[in-house]
Amino acid sequence: MHYYQTSYIHGLMNIQKEPAAALRKRRNALVRQLPPLKSILRGSLIERYKRCGKPGCKCADGPGHGPKYYLSVSYPGQRPQMDYVPQDAYGQTAEYLANYHRSREILETICEINRELLRRREAL
Repeated sequence: MHYYQTSYIHGLMNIQKEPAAALRKRRNALVRQLPPLKSILRGSLIERYKRCGKPGCKCADGPGHGPKYYLSVSYPGQRPQMDYVPQDAYGQTAEYLANYHRSREILETICEINRELLRRREAL
């Protein structure tokens, strides 16, 4: 079992033991931890090195020119779409991608809290 699955299952057991008021308080704290929605980006950063093909260029014997970064975004039934990420945008792009993953984790936990409250027939 992966760490995430173990942590997730452990978190579910904690949710089931917490009083409703504590769940609502925890949910409110999670909402405050969400990053700003304008600072979210879905996808993955891909690092690439390219060879230019010029005779005598150092890239012919080395790893290539780079690193160059690309944002890869997948959609169901389509090939991943790749967009070049300029070097000066790399840090912000990486931050926005991390915000997306953190937001998903927080939203999943909020959903589980709401589900537990609903299961107990408590006010959401």
